Amino acid sequence: MGSIYGWLSTHSQPHFAGSIAHQRRASGQDNVQPFAVEHRQANAELGGHGLTQSAHFFQSGPLLAVIAGQPVWHDNALAQLSDQHNPACALIAGYQREGRNVLTQLGGAFACCLMEPERGYALLAIDRVGMGALTFSIQGGNLVFGSALDQVIAHPAVTPAISPQSIYNYLYFHVIPSPDSIYQGIFKLQPAQFVEFNETLLQQGFYWQPSYTASTLPKKALHEQLHEQLQHAMRLCAHGPKTGAFLSGGLDSSTVVGLYQKITHRPVDAFSIGFAADGYDEMRYARTTARHFQATLHEYYLTPKDVLAAIPLIARSHEEPFGNASAIPTYYCAKLAREHGMDTLLAGDGGDEIFAGNARYGKQKLLNGYHRIPNLAKTVLAGLAVDLPLLRKLKSYVQQATIPMPQRLETYNFLHRTPLSQIFSGDFLAQINPELPLQNLQQTYQRGPGDDLIKNMLFLDQKFTLADNDLRKVNSMCALAGVEVFYPLLQRNLLDFAASIRSDWLMQGLTLRSFYKEAMQGFLPPETLAKKKQGFGLPFGVWMRTDPDLQAFALANVEAFARRGILNPEWSKQLIQQHKQGHAAYYGVMIWILVMLEQWLVAHS
Repeated sequence: MGSIYGWLSTHSQPHFAGSIAHQRRASGQDNVQPFAVEHRQANAELGGHGLTQSAHFFQSGPLLAVIAGQPVWHDNALAQLSDQHNPACALIAGYQREGRNVLTQLGGAFACCLMEPERGYALLAIDRVGMGALTFSIQGGNLVFGSALDQVIAHPAVTPAISPQSIYNYLYFHVIPSPDSIYQGIFKLQPAQFVEFNETLLQQGFYWQPSYTASTLPKKALHEQLHEQLQHAMRLCAHGPKTGAFLSGGLDSSTVVGLYQKITHRPVDAFSIGFAADGYDEMRYARTTARHFQATLHEYYLTPKDVLAAIPLIARSHEEPFGNASAIPTYYCAKLAREHGMDTLLAGDGGDEIFAGNARYGKQKLLNGYHRIPNLAKTVLAGLAVDLPLLRKLKSYVQQATIPMPQRLETYNFLHRTPLSQIFSGDFLAQINPELPLQNLQQTYQRGPGDDLIKNMLFLDQKFTLADNDLRKVNSMCALAGVEVFYPLLQRNLLDFAASIRSDWLMQGLTLRSFYKEAMQGFLPPETLAKKKQGFGLPFGVWMRTDPDLQAFALANVEAFARRGILNPEWSKQLIQQHKQGHAAYYGVMIWILVMLEQWLVAHS
């Protein structure tokens, strides 16, 4: 996906363009040039990161527009303008017609900026699910923006300072969710968000969210529609003979491979990563899908040595701390594709977040059943003794069920299992608000449909699980490997269609993805449809126990981070001991989070 960055200033400072370009060259990124607009003076150029999709620029009178990514116009007139000229031309025409509401006509992956520098106006926006990215900062009358944080902090008006609160948010979520970034005063746009700047006035809002209006069609008719919608989405994303596909063997990657195989005249090149660790390897499912659709499967088995080699590279490539360990296999999978001549990959991300496939949906639906129990029964349950195992489970059920959503989603969060005063130093705790992560969750949850548990959790996950985590992971790892990535399951038509399916059909009882699995009978292999959800995890905690080099590296990084004054040093020692004696995978997660944070701080010091 192409890259855009630039600024709007209320006073003319023409040296900014040369200054930023010089800083980019000094950092070895001379293939990126600025889109820079100053008050009454414009200097507009575009550049990408060397990938297949570049940004587009257009100027019409006082208006300038730049848009990066793979935008899809859903208004016929604007689509024609985009084809005749480019998407930025259509953006200006749509803005002249309907103001910022033109954003509702856009689909696909994009990040855009429209400016009218003579009146100090700028409009920033990204796509509906966060496939594109845009960051911004307002400093001394300057609006500075960029697809990447590094582009924003390169501006002379921006002084980057690491935010202690964002460090805490990272340790809580394992990523830094939007709108915050690792730097104070620099913000990331959320999915479907716009930001307007007029001189110094800043207005923010959301131009779209799912309507969740239930369709009245019979289920069988909707099953047929699903196949039509999937095929339409695939046609938007299939790009030439050097396009391959990720294949984990799950529902979504298998669907993508099958759909792509239907519209191409060659065997699809599919790419899979395996792990020689019990409970982690899913290669047999990937092989089943490849045989079923007669795709060509390329396999690579990851080793602890690979993990050691990739950690510094991946920490350096991320613009802020990122703790999703599946970035490692994602990178090696994209790298494998590149080595086999691919320049584009199709990814199956998003299916669980629009068709109800995450395991916590079942648990939360079960807990929500407590609120339908008569009050007398609730009183009896609340007063239960806990001597017997069954009664202890009932007591635990009641305790969890009475926690309001979305807070109860975090009851097993590592930072809720131990008093914070034992984990962190007093100086660090004095600089942060430990309630902010839950407040961030609550703000997003409250924007959901309100009275539908499943749809509310889908809405929440589309922001935190998908945009803040999985898409950021896949985008950055594909960019690092040198391939472009497209997401068929996140095209606008599928988002709208999935939102129209009734919750009790999406998830019948406690069965995840009921509607989807019923509709895909006869298309996907029976083994794939019956497969339990496993994810794409890295066996880091397990390997750390058995591989001495990985263990030594991890311990050295945890010890180094403990000296930064953020953690209570005694707690970090206890964490290492718990990993040795307790559940290796569970405690390995927090060790991984600390290792990646220390590595990022070292690389970006």
